[in-house]
Amino acid sequence: MKVIDHYANSAEPLISFEIIPPRRGGTIETVFKALDQVRRFRPPFIDITSHAAEADIKEQPDGTLTRKVRRKRPGTIGLAAAIKHRYDVDVVPHLICKGFTKEETEDALIELNYLGIENVLAIRGDDHAYSKPHNKDRQTNDYAVDLVRQIEDMNRGQYLEELLDASPTNFCIGVGGYPEKHKDAPNMGMDIRRLKEKVDAGADYIVTQLFYDNAHYFRFVDLCRNAGITVPIVPGIKVLTRPEHLHTLPGIFHVDIPEALSEAVSAEPGRAYAHGVEWARKQCMGLLEQGVQGLHFYIMADPKAAVDVISSLPIPQNATR
Repeated sequence: MKVIDHYANSAEPLISFEIIPPRRGGTIETVFKALDQVRRFRPPFIDITSHAAEADIKEQPDGTLTRKVRRKRPGTIGLAAAIKHRYDVDVVPHLICKGFTKEETEDALIELNYLGIENVLAIRGDDHAYSKPHNKDRQTNDYAVDLVRQIEDMNRGQYLEELLDASPTNFCIGVGGYPEKHKDAPNMGMDIRRLKEKVDAGADYIVTQLFYDNAHYFRFVDLCRNAGITVPIVPGIKVLTRPEHLHTLPGIFHVDIPEALSEAVSAEPGRAYAHGVEWARKQCMGLLEQGVQGLHFYIMADPKAAVDVISSLPIPQNATR
């Protein structure tokens, strides 16, 4: 079932999760162990992230710079198929622009279509200082809106090559939204306009970047609605669990940590987990009270904090699907 149909058909808020494939050489059992802990919440769908190759640039003692390319974290499509089969749940593999050609993207979409996977999330991807060289006859998607257009073209039966009797795909397309503005956008107004372009190109729903102040989310939704964006906008939640998150999360995700939360964690670093879980619980309660259609938890490889938060929410476990 498509993500938008899950939201349209549910009378209760939905709880969904996002995971990350194991590192190269890892085992799928680590993913299954994580999902076994959240299956009791009956998520309607599971997101699986995708990753391009990365370049680590380090300064040596003599001042020279060394660059080492790490191969991508593989497994998004295989993991999506395995999860769909094992748990009988819909999956949302991520497709990214960075590090992939349009030809590779088309191949991935064909494979997903063969597997009966109906949902994808289209994002630009992080810049990891590595750009894979491409042959001159290869094309790339520079921005998420370009990727959305490619997927929507396939939904209309239009492939990169002109094919006779080409069968259209039927993907539900999700895109990312940024309650505190994308780091590359000059202002929120421009960011919303770019998001509207993705929706106009064919995006069916929006899932937001993590945030810790609900005011950011509600303001973001108002701005989207005023701009004519009518698709579902699902809040993304990541529980702060360690003192170092006060520095790493703003640095990586470009989000603000509210003073009340940062002061509590700084004053009692040994209780960072407890403070983070309680903050997320109140945050989720505030979102639910305002009638959000669902909560999307970024659990990656460790679901414990999300489980502790969701278990405290007034959502019947048999009503989340």
